[in-house]
Amino acid sequence: MAGTKGFQSVRDMIISLAVIGLVVGFIYMFIPHDDSQPPVKRVDYRIELLTARRAAAYPVAAPEGLPSAWKATSVRFQGAESDRWHLGFHDPDGEYVAIEQSTQKPARFIDEASQGATETKGTEQIGGRTWQRYEGEKYDALVLKDEGSTTVVTGTASFERLTAMAKALRTS
Repeated sequence: MAGTKGFQSVRDMIISLAVIGLVVGFIYMFIPHDDSQPPVKRVDYRIELLTARRAAAYPVAAPEGLPSAWKATSVRFQGAESDRWHLGFHDPDGEYVAIEQSTQKPARFIDEASQGATETKGTEQIGGRTWQRYEGEKYDALVLKDEGSTTVVTGTASFERLTAMAKALRTS
């Protein structure tokens, strides 16, 4: 008798698990759920830009004339930390593009801003200035070294999009 009672317990557990699996499957299939990403929230960066332009030791850059499909998603200015300016965007394809500027030592700043991208031999002529191309596993970047500051346009977007952002940058 003892042997059959143990067999019944195992069988009952298997039946219970099957019933629970069917209920979970039913709920998953017939209860509506949304697996999509929430829409990207657009931020207004005008006040931070004005503050940064007053406080920074260099001309702070921000884009002008970009189509509305470009969404500003993050902004910050850290005056105590090498006058560091950050302005992040999602481009029309949903890729990330950021403008980073700082008075920090260029080699360290470029490495941080570009997520470890390395300098290539390629350059871009934008607005009469030479921007250096960097390529990396996470981000690619365009870098402009000025007197006293460095500007990095970086992100997951293509070089075409990075160039479009760099062309749109204005300092006043």
